[in-house]
Amino acid sequence: MSLKLYRRGEIWHYRGTIGPAEKRCRLGGSCKTGDRDQAARQVAEIEARYWKGCFDGPGSILTFAQAAALFEAAGKPTTFLEPIKDYFKETLVKDITSGTVRTMAIELYGHCSGASRNRLAITPTQSVINFNAESDRCSPIRVKRFKAETKVKVPATLQWVKAFAVEAPAHLGAYALFMFLTGCRPSEALNVRWEDISLNGCTALIRETKVSTERTAHLPTSLVTALANIPRVNDRPVFIYRTYDDMMQLWNATIERAKIPRLTPHCCRHGFATELLRAGVDVVTVAWLGGWSSPAQVFKTYGHALKDRTLTDVLTGTKLTQPILAAVESLEKTA
Repeated sequence: MSLKLYRRGEIWHYRGTIGPAEKRCRLGGSCKTGDRDQAARQVAEIEARYWKGCFDGPGSILTFAQAAALFEAAGKPTTFLEPIKDYFKETLVKDITSGTVRTMAIELYGHCSGASRNRLAITPTQSVINFNAESDRCSPIRVKRFKAETKVKVPATLQWVKAFAVEAPAHLGAYALFMFLTGCRPSEALNVRWEDISLNGCTALIRETKVSTERTAHLPTSLVTALANIPRVNDRPVFIYRTYDDMMQLWNATIERAKIPRLTPHCCRHGFATELLRAGVDVVTVAWLGGWSSPAQVFKTYGHALKDRTLTDVLTGTKLTQPILAAVESLEKTA
């Protein structure tokens, strides 16, 4: 059996049954051309590829484009995947090595840090290939990561946010407070719309762009008040700024007027994690509240916030951290 060409309107199509008896498969589709010779060549290539897959295994014919399509069809996150698909296109997965993935990362993101190359290029590529490896369509891959410098995050404090809000336009001040009190990423906060906000319920729906999920954040009373006092502007998002760049000029100008340390919007999210950890909230809960992918990530990124060698005094009872002191006072009151 083989594939047969037939014409539908001006375009050639193919259909038929192909393969050995135990693996027989019915195929069909459009050649997307009105030229019979080009259509016949396409069909011949399809048949040759199919037979090669039968004899040499699916890994011998799986392209990155096909692997990515299967990955997407399974509902897996596709963030950052488009540039990688454009780069590899019809490259066979079996020909993609750790070296070619690192080369791709440099060519696409040579201007970025090692950490960004890992996140934007290596992780998505490895996820697609290893997903297909789980179904025996190809071999798994391990890619050497780029060295990522660990930078100490400078967190915003509530005092900094309040000083910023005094000098900021209403929407910008509420934006900073929103990130500090919900742990929202800057881009996520910019995407919040009024239908995502429940002032009566004190909640906000956060669409987590980085991990492609959603979470519901609690809105403290002071944040509800700030949101209630900013005007709604036509069909714009809550904080009105269409892009990060649109907002940053105002952000920097506000810092100059307030005469406070120059911090980025992301520092408000850092402050959220840092203050919760200092208050004694466990790292698992902090990760859940702020939408981090894992407690390990929170600990690695924000562990510096608790670096105080004298904390070991708590072992002998000569020093009490604020959360422990509050617990002791509570017990004494009930005794």
